[in-house]
Amino acid sequence: MPRPERPLDPFAGPVEQFAFDLRKLREKAGSPGYRELGRLSHYSASTLADAARGQRLPSLAVSLAFVRACGGDEEAWEQRWREIGEAEPRQPGGDSPYVGLKAFTEHDADRFFGRERLVGKLLGKLEHHDTVLVVGASGSGKSSLLRAGLLARSHGELITPSTCETLPVVEGLLVVDQFEEIFTLPHRDEFIAALTGRDGQTVIGLRADFYGHCARYPDLVRAIEDAQVVVGPMTTDELRKAITQPAVEVGCALETGLVARLIADATGEPGVLPHVSHALLETWQRKRGNTLTLSSYHESGGIARAIANTAENAYTGLDEHQRVQARQVFLRLITPGEGTEDTKRHVKRSELAADDVVEHLAGARILTVHDDGVEISHEAVIRSWPRLRDWLAEARDDLRVHRRLTAAAAYWEAHGRDPGSLYRGVPLTQATDWSQREPGALNAEEQAFLDASKAAVEHGLATEKRRTTNLRRVVALLAVLLLVATTASVFAVRAQRQTTEQRTIALAQKAIAEANGLQDRDPGLANQLRLAAYRLTGLPAARDSLLSTFAGPQVTIARGHTDATSFALFSPDNKLMATAGDDKQLIVWDMADRHHPTELSRVHAGDDAIHGMAFSPRTRPTPCGRSSSPRTTARSSSPTAAANSSSGTSATPPSPAPTPCCAPTTIPTPSAAAGRPGARRS
Repeated sequence: MPRPERPLDPFAGPVEQFAFDLRKLREKAGSPGYRELGRLSHYSASTLADAARGQRLPSLAVSLAFVRACGGDEEAWEQRWREIGEAEPRQPGGDSPYVGLKAFTEHDADRFFGRERLVGKLLGKLEHHDTVLVVGASGSGKSSLLRAGLLARSHGELITPSTCETLPVVEGLLVVDQFEEIFTLPHRDEFIAALTGRDGQTVIGLRADFYGHCARYPDLVRAIEDAQVVVGPMTTDELRKAITQPAVEVGCALETGLVARLIADATGEPGVLPHVSHALLETWQRKRGNTLTLSSYHESGGIARAIANTAENAYTGLDEHQRVQARQVFLRLITPGEGTEDTKRHVKRSELAADDVVEHLAGARILTVHDDGVEISHEAVIRSWPRLRDWLAEARDDLRVHRRLTAAAAYWEAHGRDPGSLYRGVPLTQATDWSQREPGALNAEEQAFLDASKAAVEHGLATEKRRTTNLRRVVALLAVLLLVATTASVFAVRAQRQTTEQRTIALAQKAIAEANGLQDRDPGLANQLRLAAYRLTGLPAARDSLLSTFAGPQVTIARGHTDATSFALFSPDNKLMATAGDDKQLIVWDMADRHHPTELSRVHAGDDAIHGMAFSPRTRPTPCGRSSSPRTTARSSSPTAAANSSSGTSATPPSPAPTPCCAPTTIPTPSAAAGRPGARRS
């Protein structure tokens, strides 16, 4: 026989009145047992009995199920439930056993449940390896495992790459959480080298989508390849323990329906733990009495909407100006993924020029404020809040520009504002364009860096302009100097040319004068001087002097004798010429080419001198007499002017008129042209 229920006083309060009326409804339905009601309503008998006990207001779902099983008016009871719910004071959750979006810390170990098996596995790995990698998806609980699970049991120091540029010196265990941050930092190579080369044990927490980045570092691969702990989803039992046990530890209870709903909503969802924790925190804030109810869970938005509702409510609680600042704060706290998911970013408080906004968002637990900086409480906020996702979609390219600008400004400041670190070219253009589209988005350090970059470029342009102006002046001066030098050179060349012409004219005139003086003694040399004078200057006087030589007889020089020539005689037909000299040789020349006589034959006269010559009627030369007397005579077929020479003969061709053979002719004084090499007729 079932134990009788505790009597209720309908006048004790609205909750007791509600429970009293539920009992009356059951009695009206024939007083069915709670097991029968459970079968009809699909709730457990204990849940339905608890609803009629009067200690707390049951959830709306349980209340309506009870009414439905008893055949009551669901709409009227729902209206009554809401009136009581609004009137019942809620218990603020200042001492909530749930941490929400924040990761568990070492101080939260007493409410960290569900990961006992994984903690034991991690401690076992450390017994055999110096370096252990803890890897899992975002929201899988890696950070909570490392803090509330590992560090609560093992003494060590925890760091994140974004909070320390160099690896600290730690004697014992070093835990590096959020290791994925290192792959976006400029000092990653040095940091990883120091990490893999340190003495002592090391545990690394890494987001799974950055696992491939580790393959770029062989030393890191060797350190972690045999020592890895994968943080996967919780089992149903682990999840139930994580949901219920923190509340039990502080003396609170959860409706059975709430636990079932949480497990159902969380099963199969990746990275769901932050959502579960935040939904429980929001449900705790809405609890009635000491019980977390399903209705409060639905009011919070549940796993699907709890984070988004919290973030949206915090955002809409700001004024217009603060909302602009809030957008800039959130975008500054995110690093856009390059083939990976977007990640939260830890920044120094000084980087955010919006203290009131940060405090407001931190109060809503959307941001977490540390002594050394600020960050988004969990990356689940990035994935779950539609407004933030829209901001990221609109500003993704601008966000990359901003992240590079922030890093460049920090590097510039860290290196004593080195001018060599300033922006130039395309990066400066991109940063300037972005800052104009997002006024007020720059903090003081970034603004100073951008202003310095612009000033450096302007100074460089001004310097280049001055350099160009000076260069143009130098070029102009050089052009003037070149013009002056060219003009001077022209005048100098002209003066030199005039001097040369005057000297040449004087030389030509001298040659003409000498030619005139040599005309009677050596007409051939005189003619050569006249020709040389004409070629030097082409003066009219030189030309007239040269032409005058052709008005008289032409001279031909023939070389053949080795001593002075005594006689020269042409044949009657002027085709032959005979010459005789002191070398006692008689030479006959072919005069077919008057300018180039050709020797035909020669006769030696013996010991006697030749005193004369004549051509026989058969045109052969005949000596007229031999004597040692100095007088020399000749017979010729016509009067002929002949001259003796040391080595040749100069003769003027005779008139074609016939004369008696062997007619004696006196030979004039030898010409100065004789003795020149060869035979020439000019």
